Amino acid sequence: MLILLLIVLPFTASILSFFVKKQMAKLSYVVSRAAVVELIIALVITTLVVKDGTYQFIPYFSVDALGALIMMIVTVVGLAASWYSSGYLAVEMSKGIIDFHKIKQYFVLLHLFILAMLFAVCTTNPILMWIAVEATTLSTAFLISFYNKPTAIEAAWKYLIINSVGLLLGFFGTLLFLYPALQAGQGGLITWQSIWANITGFDPFVVKMAFIFILVGYGTKMGLVPMHTWLPDAHSKAPVPISSLLSGILLNIAFFAILRFKVVVDLVVGPLFAQQLLIFFGIISILVPAFIILSQKNYKRLLAYSSIEHMGIMALGFGFGGNGVFAALLHMVYHSLAKSLLFLSSGNIFLKYSSTKIANVKGALSVLPITGVAFIIGFLAITGVPPFGIFLTEFTILSAGIQQHPAVTVLALFGLVLVFVGFFKHMVAMMFGDNEKQVTHGEAGKWTVLPIIMLIIILVTVSLFIPAPLTLLINSATSVY
Repeated sequence: MLILLLIVLPFTASILSFFVKKQMAKLSYVVSRAAVVELIIALVITTLVVKDGTYQFIPYFSVDALGALIMMIVTVVGLAASWYSSGYLAVEMSKGIIDFHKIKQYFVLLHLFILAMLFAVCTTNPILMWIAVEATTLSTAFLISFYNKPTAIEAAWKYLIINSVGLLLGFFGTLLFLYPALQAGQGGLITWQSIWANITGFDPFVVKMAFIFILVGYGTKMGLVPMHTWLPDAHSKAPVPISSLLSGILLNIAFFAILRFKVVVDLVVGPLFAQQLLIFFGIISILVPAFIILSQKNYKRLLAYSSIEHMGIMALGFGFGGNGVFAALLHMVYHSLAKSLLFLSSGNIFLKYSSTKIANVKGALSVLPITGVAFIIGFLAITGVPPFGIFLTEFTILSAGIQQHPAVTVLALFGLVLVFVGFFKHMVAMMFGDNEKQVTHGEAGKWTVLPIIMLIIILVTVSLFIPAPLTLLINSATSVY
């Protein structure tokens, strides 16, 4: 019943938003209440998963430890982005940048986007999961082109075409994984359990080929290099709250899909094959963005390339295995919170300076005191400075790989240093110095600040003290994936 409610709620909110007429307050009411209820339902489901190991009520829909972990990320970051959206869009409407029709379109698509992500996490059928991930592409393509500027439309088409082609490859890999269960005469929709039950029917060579398709297909959505080319454009052109959801949640959904198939591969051919692929894609996904970050001129693209780097870190954690798997899942939590914090903070900077160019932002710490402090905290967290949790997860992942893969580990460490140097240079340029544009001081409003403060509190809390239920969830997921 709870899973059904979690899926129906954002769909209902989308319908209600569609019928709202010229009342911004009603749209804000719907999105804020829906986000709160979604978080409450997710908390209840997660509690049941921690207690029983899994939660299932209706056929073909179930939540295990990994699903519960990502579900909580979706609802927490979704709550922050939903609250922030109301304040952010209200400021843009007051400036005449957008009208009420565009705002209504935004909220209708936002709810559908969250629905698709929750659906992907909850379903036990690989085809339904693929459909849900594809649905995220369709809903967010219109959000990326939200401002109807030529560059935004170009970014949306690039996002749509590259991800659709990638997911088509992922769909072909999915069909290869389903074939043994179909041969066995499996009735109804095929679930992960039925795939695992027919594990003896898999041809090892076919499984390897299928996983390559899966990794390239869903890896495109995840933003792994070299399939990442859509990501910087899409994240930099979308409205800021959507950028926070793309980086903070959607990339994790794609990785979630890869991990589902990785279980099958490990059972059939052993873990080494998938680990080697993840190490390869992981290390290049760290090094390529590291060099680009050094010379980046746009702070939203800077954050987008940082997301690619962190996807590489997580892939590397699973590639190294051992404690690296636990650290990679914990890293997922920290990255989602820190990156969402940074994107929402960058939204306040954009509202004040009307530019995403780093060179046009000076003295942000004095102009926007709360946002400036939040951005610095986000920088410290995302680059792995103690005592923030990413320091612990990165250290653990590198420790897991130093004995078996010393060269890769050293290269990864080199990449992390480059990212810190580049990010630090850009952060200092934006936060300090003279306010050359003489922009007015002060935050845009409470709803552009409160979600940021909420994320800071959660991020600091889970960095200094990892809650026992979170540890149990990650341990349970680690034992499977």
